[in-house]
Amino acid sequence: MCGINGIIKKNSYNESDILSTLTKMNDLIIHRGPDEDGFLAVEQDNYAIGMAMRRLSIIDLTSGKQPIYSDDKKIVIVFNGEIYNYRTLKSDLEASGVKFKTTSDTEVILKLYEKHGVASFKWLDGMYGFSIFDKNINKLFIARDFFGEKPLYYTNTNTEFLWASELKSIVDVLPIKPEISKKGLNLFLRLTYVPAPYTIYDNIYKLEANHYIEYDFENHDFTIAEIHQEIKPKEHPISFDEAKRKVKDLVYESVESRSIADVPLGTFLSGGVDSSIVSLCLSQSANKKIETFSIGFSEAKKDETDKSQVVAKMIDSNHHEFKIGENDLKDNIHDILLNFDEPFSDTAALPTYFVSKKTKDYVKVALTGDGGDEVFGGYNKYYVGKMNSRYTNLVPQTIHNVLLKSSAFLLATKDDNRGKRFKIKKMLKAIDYQGNSYWDIISLANTEDELAEILNPNMYEDCLFADYKDKLESDKVETLTDFRHVDKILSLEGGMLAKVDRTSMQNSLECRAPFLNKKIWDYTNTLPEKFLMNGWNKKYILKEAFKDQFPDEFLEKSKMGFGSPVGNWLKSSLRKELESYIEPKYLSEQGIFNLDTVIPLVKNHLNSKRDNTFRVWAFYCFQKWYSNVYLK
Repeated sequence: MCGINGIIKKNSYNESDILSTLTKMNDLIIHRGPDEDGFLAVEQDNYAIGMAMRRLSIIDLTSGKQPIYSDDKKIVIVFNGEIYNYRTLKSDLEASGVKFKTTSDTEVILKLYEKHGVASFKWLDGMYGFSIFDKNINKLFIARDFFGEKPLYYTNTNTEFLWASELKSIVDVLPIKPEISKKGLNLFLRLTYVPAPYTIYDNIYKLEANHYIEYDFENHDFTIAEIHQEIKPKEHPISFDEAKRKVKDLVYESVESRSIADVPLGTFLSGGVDSSIVSLCLSQSANKKIETFSIGFSEAKKDETDKSQVVAKMIDSNHHEFKIGENDLKDNIHDILLNFDEPFSDTAALPTYFVSKKTKDYVKVALTGDGGDEVFGGYNKYYVGKMNSRYTNLVPQTIHNVLLKSSAFLLATKDDNRGKRFKIKKMLKAIDYQGNSYWDIISLANTEDELAEILNPNMYEDCLFADYKDKLESDKVETLTDFRHVDKILSLEGGMLAKVDRTSMQNSLECRAPFLNKKIWDYTNTLPEKFLMNGWNKKYILKEAFKDQFPDEFLEKSKMGFGSPVGNWLKSSLRKELESYIEPKYLSEQGIFNLDTVIPLVKNHLNSKRDNTFRVWAFYCFQKWYSNVYLK
């Protein structure tokens, strides 16, 4: 596990300048790989290329130093991530006569490429971002894993091409600060994150998950292609019991493959279905007690550590439980939010950071339950298809419009309390008579109408999701399968995985997600939807597969989620800073927001007239990022 950086100079170049730039890029991500670094710089006739990496040693602690070269020194790789099936791939290569100098997974990727070319990328089971320079054909290849667990950014200018594991490594070496991307701004203020291929900056992009860049040095042009061709979901006839056994086997197999490490590892254990199953599977395959970690809040209503205690006792783990409160936030929020390098307002980033920070004191790798909801259909928002269909068939749109308007007052809350009123109001706002309700239900900050109100007209952009609709089978998103695929493209890559990667790597901790396994994803796409969501029972087949190993009804207990009580913190420890962001002079000079709507939005929240937690938190996170990037 580490971070990578790279640069191509298209015309004039100097090796010392390239190494100086790479050193700066590397130093900015030292948290991703504090154990060692590595560099290369190559001068050619009409260009120069440099690649660098920072390493967090997890596998092959002694001989896995990068960059790694082919025997003839004409092909070279830098790699960030883990390849879980590298031992099998290596055995196959050795059987065909390939020789290895290290025991690292990095060299396996290189040897696979050397023998089979880019076709070999689809055989990799893992999380990764890597770049391979092939002098034989004068090309560079940059790849990102199937789900997008590891980040990869790039930009192309008239004079250079840059790529990096973190946005800061690119932004901080550009001669001029990039302009804000209108597309990125609008996506963030809708979703609470910016999904690939966009970033908050113009002309800087995220490489989409399951894609690779092919850069041709002959004409300094590049193309982007898919690694695995996505298989259209197709239901296969199978009995529930047979499917249940297969799901169980696949989960055990994935946990085992994600447990390969030459360093201590444990699990994040929240007490929810996914982390409990991962912890159970690991405990049964380990030859000693496993380490489990949970985090709760000092505010009792946000704390659910009792559920993790039940599981920890059941599997007899060495359980570590931590509590955080507002004082922890005061000391760390600046570093947590700014480490994302662009606005990011998922409230779960704060506890994820703290549990990573505490966990790092005990282990170097943690398995998580991330991805279980997307793969097996576990979110409350997946009910929206049934609800929207039934509601729109029963309630005329004219009556709905009256109800929606009334709900703003009748269901209003004054505090950050995400209870029934909050959920009903969100569902009503997401109802759509054209079958597009899911785009609003995943807009965790602002709906399209709300966004149009708070932004200046010149900064507002409509039809945000047109690019993503092209990746789906139809314009409408109405079925559970549709919802899961939207989440894979948007929410998983841009939100969940970005949150876990940045907060864990900020603490030099590697997180692995056994549910994010292409074999499991492909298999669940062949199952009848009722196996995943049976009536109102979410993740039905996963829970049925493992329920005999947990106390009665344990896997059916509802879980609040992993957010933070930021709505209340905005009114207290963060209040003064937030108020500075709504000063009329500041907003006018900034030229992004509509003063007439955004100031009352914030003030109503601060004065407890109406709870606007998610909208105001997104505004706060953007302004914090903006003031530290453009005003300093």
